[in-house]
Amino acid sequence: MPTQSLLTLDEVKPLASNVRRLLDELDKMFLGRSELHRMVVIGILSRGHILLEGVPGVGKTALIKGLGNLFGLTFDRVQFTPDLMPGDISGTNILQELDGGKREMVFQPGPIFTNILLADEINRASPKTQSALLEAMQEGAVTLFGQTRQLPKPFFVLASQNPIELEGTYPLPEAQLDRFMFKLHVAIPPVDVLQNIITNRRHGVPPDPTEVFNADSLQALFAAQEKIFLPSSVANYIARLVAATHPAGGESPQVVRDYVTFGASPRAAIAIAEAARSAALISSRPSVGFEDVRSVVSAVLNHRLLLGYKARMDKVDIHHVIKGILDTVKEVGLDLPRDIQVNA
Repeated sequence: MPTQSLLTLDEVKPLASNVRRLLDELDKMFLGRSELHRMVVIGILSRGHILLEGVPGVGKTALIKGLGNLFGLTFDRVQFTPDLMPGDISGTNILQELDGGKREMVFQPGPIFTNILLADEINRASPKTQSALLEAMQEGAVTLFGQTRQLPKPFFVLASQNPIELEGTYPLPEAQLDRFMFKLHVAIPPVDVLQNIITNRRHGVPPDPTEVFNADSLQALFAAQEKIFLPSSVANYIARLVAATHPAGGESPQVVRDYVTFGASPRAAIAIAEAARSAALISSRPSVGFEDVRSVVSAVLNHRLLLGYKARMDKVDIHHVIKGILDTVKEVGLDLPRDIQVNA
């Protein structure tokens, strides 16, 4: 097994300080969203794609634009519509006339060739266009006419989804939702935040960031996240949590057996582990703790569990199911023989 160069506490602290400065900038730009900002930054440090769901006007697009400005990365936006074609995203070959009257096909890159892509209202595009984007998310490349072109690094898709308008939309299938590391709900701000916005933010325009983090500083954070240690006990906890999402899992709670049809895939376990590493980095810890895992589980699992019809009848939502899993699966699993009874 290859050895890993791990970080010391003294090495982690200045890096965590940089992340907290980044979070402070986001908090100043977008009021009342501290936990959302933390989860978005965790997703980016984990090099995952993020799906933001919320009603119109809650600041999903502004947040994604603000991230692009803060990181000093290239940014592009695609407004998804039913008539959008795959080539409108990935690019296409166009016929150009060169000097001397000669003509040849030249590749015209699409908006996906950027560091941060805002896929606005992704559920409005046709399944064919959605699949083209999700394939590029998975492969980090675009293949057109037999030629593969690598996307810029880093590359993130932050997609938004409107949950209240269903006409003219194409909900993402569960298998494609699995490609997003996080699904985050963007709620309506509370009254005090709304008052602050209308008092201090004319037309709702956020202030420009006072500090920009360049690509080199972001790469340093990526390298640090790779070195965060994942203890075997925590890895075991993650594995048992994911196994418990399946009705036939050994530790699956009754709420899972009653209401879940299909549980999470191994990709969910990988996502939890990587997100927990990023959460530990933000908290100035060189190794992952159980609390880091618990803080990211809901964002990873809430779009990966398929609930049955009985859940709708009993008005049981996904968050209730995830809470049942966290309450049932203990942090330290004891592998005791079944025929041994432990007396209190």
